[in-house]
Amino acid sequence: MAAYYAAEVYDIRVELTEREIAILDFERRPWEVNGPKERAIREKFGISPSRYYQIRDSLLDRVEALEYDPLLVRRLRKSRIKRRSNRYGIPQIQSPIR
Repeated sequence: MAAYYAAEVYDIRVELTEREIAILDFERRPWEVNGPKERAIREKFGISPSRYYQIRDSLLDRVEALEYDPLLVRRLRKSRIKRRSNRYGIPQIQSPIR
């Protein structure tokens, strides 16, 4: 919490790493089904799909990712909201996505 506060007060920006940029670039590709995507995640990044999605979802909340590719990040945020609302039976909030 203190780190978040300091970043907000002093406007500290952390650049995206090469891996984070690669993840965002990887997400631009359309995937029909998850099987090939999960194999590609293991081959390209050397991590499990679960870990990949944890990293990707944390990226979606970062201003740097939004600045890097606003259309992609907004699309993925919208998809995440829809997926979570379907999973937990919570109605989607009809507010603009930042």
